[in-house]
Amino acid sequence: MEEPIVVTGMGAVSPLGVGVPATWRRLIAGESGIRRNDRFDTDGWKCRIAGLVPGRDEPDGFDPEAAMDPRELRRSDLFIHYAMAAALEALDQAGWHPETEAEQMRTATVIATGVGGVPAITAASETVRGGGVRRLSPFVVPSFLPNLATGQVAIRFGFHGPSGTPVTACAASAQAIGDALRLIRSGEADIALCGGSEGCVDPVAIGGFTAAKALSFGFNDEPWRASRPFDADHDGFVLSEGAAALVIERLSHAKARGATPLAIVSGYGTTTDAHHVTAGWPDGREAARAMRLALGMAGLEAGAIGYINAHATSTPVGDAAELAALTAVFGPGGDGVPVGSTKSATGHMLGAAGAIEAVFSILALRDQTLPPSLNIEQPMPGAESFNLIGAAARPAVIDHVLSNAFGFGGVNAALVFSRYA
Repeated sequence: MEEPIVVTGMGAVSPLGVGVPATWRRLIAGESGIRRNDRFDTDGWKCRIAGLVPGRDEPDGFDPEAAMDPRELRRSDLFIHYAMAAALEALDQAGWHPETEAEQMRTATVIATGVGGVPAITAASETVRGGGVRRLSPFVVPSFLPNLATGQVAIRFGFHGPSGTPVTACAASAQAIGDALRLIRSGEADIALCGGSEGCVDPVAIGGFTAAKALSFGFNDEPWRASRPFDADHDGFVLSEGAAALVIERLSHAKARGATPLAIVSGYGTTTDAHHVTAGWPDGREAARAMRLALGMAGLEAGAIGYINAHATSTPVGDAAELAALTAVFGPGGDGVPVGSTKSATGHMLGAAGAIEAVFSILALRDQTLPPSLNIEQPMPGAESFNLIGAAARPAVIDHVLSNAFGFGGVNAALVFSRYA
């Protein structure tokens, strides 16, 4: 029997706030992190909202200088700043600050992103057009490369073990956790920092997703109502930013150093639709297979799951496909298993979504509380028979949680987290 892999640290930077306690407190209270997008001038734009990380002058806001020194901040893009802050919190909670070479060589770093440093690329393009190529900084490329969140974190803490950066769209950070799990199971590492980061609320991303008809724009005057997974009035997702990180390790490793296990990463499954660039199979066949693989690794039947943190982004096509996949795995109406989508409060953090939702799944197990799903006022066709969590948190007795993440390109990933007793 495989030795359990446990979570011993978590970190979060989200539209709800900076830090796991602040993010969870606001989520459970039914608050939303979605607001008018003031990152750039959106007058005249179809989509004028986003899930923005609060600034340093706001409650529970992000102070970049608490994560990195000013010189490094200038040399790196926002997704790296968020990743560093989440990593610091997770490592501090885990109490993992290795100083010996042996410990450092056995520490893996796997931080995903969906798109990397798009704002830095956009700014560099404008520099070239306005002043010529000689105006570019030598730090431009390291500022936007997707693997530089992983690289910067590894450099900061001296982690010499395996590293990686899944760039698999919205499934990326779920795959980062799965990749880290595999590295530990294979014996290549004893412990891993894993998760995802995104900082792409910029004109190119907003404009591009708008052109793809993926974003919500029907609730610009009421941003908190815009992300409405499984609701009949959903009209697209809300682009959001942030980061989340987990420290995971073998149970024996955690016990040997006196760390406190928070939950078990008990299952992981991933598949590819090979169907369409932006849409999965309407019947959810490969998403369902990813869930079954995760359940199989965990050694669980579907009936053991007490809560499903759905990928559900608030797009009509995606939400319908996920309901079909859940029906295939759990039976009609999901056999009554509570289903929710925390994206209703955070918006869609793209490559960081799977990691922040992993954090929420673990906290649900810890507190025996199911977080709210906002804005489900009239369930979409096909959702009426599901046990959808509404706008208020629910107490529940749960031992196992399933968390889904699906991405453009047909990537499907599912994680199972189990209560540590």
